[in-house]
Amino acid sequence: MGSFLIFSIIAFLAIVGNALLLLRTARKPKLPETVRPRPWGDDED
Repeated sequence: MGSFLIFSIIAFLAIVGNALLLLRTARKPKLPETVRPRPWGDDED
């Protein structure tokens, strides 16, 4: 029972830690400042 409790706590902490890491990186896009969006043009397809 004790080892199951320890494993559950470690799994819970790993899941929460990964979720927080994903949320933190999702808020900060890592694009260089030289990257600019392309203007929309009339496509001649």
